[in-house]
Amino acid sequence: MFSSLSRNDWLLLIVFSAIVLVLPWALQPIGAAYPDLLQKFAIFGIFAIGFNILFGLTGYLSFGHAAFIGVGSYVAVWSFKLLTMNVIPAVILSVGMAAVFAFLIGYVSLRRSGIYFSILTLAFAQMSYNLAYSVLTPITNGETGLQVRAIRQTAETSLRDGDVRVIDQLFGIPEVGVPITNLFGMKMSGYPGFYFCAVLLIICFFIAMCITKSNFGMMLKAIKSNQNRLNYTGIHTRPYLISAFVISGMYAGLAGSLLAITDPIAGAERMQWTASGEVVLMTILGGAGTLVGPVLGAGLIKYAEQKVSSWNEGILHNALSALPDGVEDFLVGLFSFFVGEGWHLTLGFLFMVIVIFLPGGLMEGARRIRASFGRDNSSKASGSKTVSQPAE
Repeated sequence: MFSSLSRNDWLLLIVFSAIVLVLPWALQPIGAAYPDLLQKFAIFGIFAIGFNILFGLTGYLSFGHAAFIGVGSYVAVWSFKLLTMNVIPAVILSVGMAAVFAFLIGYVSLRRSGIYFSILTLAFAQMSYNLAYSVLTPITNGETGLQVRAIRQTAETSLRDGDVRVIDQLFGIPEVGVPITNLFGMKMSGYPGFYFCAVLLIICFFIAMCITKSNFGMMLKAIKSNQNRLNYTGIHTRPYLISAFVISGMYAGLAGSLLAITDPIAGAERMQWTASGEVVLMTILGGAGTLVGPVLGAGLIKYAEQKVSSWNEGILHNALSALPDGVEDFLVGLFSFFVGEGWHLTLGFLFMVIVIFLPGGLMEGARRIRASFGRDNSSKASGSKTVSQPAE
């Protein structure tokens, strides 16, 4: 697997890892260096990378990946309630259960392709949402959401109330106040929580790189290019598609577990179709089929969600105070539709511009800029050679 990686691939991995690890300092100028937002960058970056393995490599568009995020979150919270507040069992169980769930959904959905596959995945996601919201309330706690409770023991009796946490009790791990997730004692909140998510993001990026460069990844790309031709040559493509779907679901399950680790609560809203649509936007904005693109798309959307949604007319007036009063009021009235609760209009406008002018996403824009610099350098070199030639 490692032999398929070139020198440039290893260099990309090193640069990507370095950038992710220095984000708390690099993002300070734009006000995005606080832990909660950094955690979202890493978590939804993992989600987008996993979705890209399915959509970017095979061309199969799923509208149901939010179901796997929800499963990962619920399993992680139940791990905190029944086993331990240590995050390792939660991550392992969430990824494993998401893999099983993805196999069941993929086995049925991948009997169809194109829009029919997309509609099937959307239907399964909505079924999962409704089950979590109303039918399976003893397991999911319905609209209230599943939360971690502290173990309480009264002085008069030996009765214990709250979550069980068998492993914590077995090892005599004390519990003081509200339970907080931890990694062998290190609390998974603030910057430690971000760095835990960041390390997993780097690992997931490396695994996705290995998959993309492997023979398995080449087969997925061939399916996207011409699946019928592969079938005519006797290659059975369904096992490859199911494998890609399961791997993608495992990534989503991991992202769901990290959401529960950084904020120990699981709710049905994480399984809504809008969450599935969001990861589609992340992948397309960054560049489907690329390695770095989905992470960039996830960061851009989460930054817009956190920042643009917090702007109001007062902030706009301060930003445009240098303009004449009439012009300032007009622009504030215009821009107010695109900030605050209307930040989705900004996201929609950005998505429209990217799709029209950069169909390959942000990564296509980066390639065009690099190509233009390459042409400039080559033209300068050819010009210097022409000048240096002696006259006959």
